[in-house]
Amino acid sequence: MVALLWLFGLTPAVAEIFKWTDDRGKVHFGDRPPSEREVEKIKIEINSYTSVEVVPFEASVTSNIRSGKVVMYSTVWCGYCKKARRYFKEKRIAFQEYDTEKTKKGREDYKKLNGTGVPIILVGKKRMNGFSPSGFEAIYH
Repeated sequence: MVALLWLFGLTPAVAEIFKWTDDRGKVHFGDRPPSEREVEKIKIEINSYTSVEVVPFEASVTSNIRSGKVVMYSTVWCGYCKKARRYFKEKRIAFQEYDTEKTKKGREDYKKLNGTGVPIILVGKKRMNGFSPSGFEAIYH
């Protein structure tokens, strides 16, 4: 019995979201479609960081950066980028920042790094996608 509970506890939760338009042309979303309407099933991809991923990266991006220097590829609107900036300033950690939307170097390096989200933080030859203080400490020291 315990094994079955454990097995079902590891099964990911699945939810469906549906989209439909009412008689007035107003678009609705919900987890239960109305039976009298034509609905479209929506595929949802969650774009958030629940953990930090440390991955290898193309060394040519940081070939001019001395070992141990912190470099962050970010955007102005990113909440995790703001959290990282605040953390670096509070801890007095020097860092170089490149905006992936506003600077040529930021865009080019982000592409070379195969970036799919921000921030990307590099410490020497170590890379972290996303930000958490504990994840950063793991690659910083």
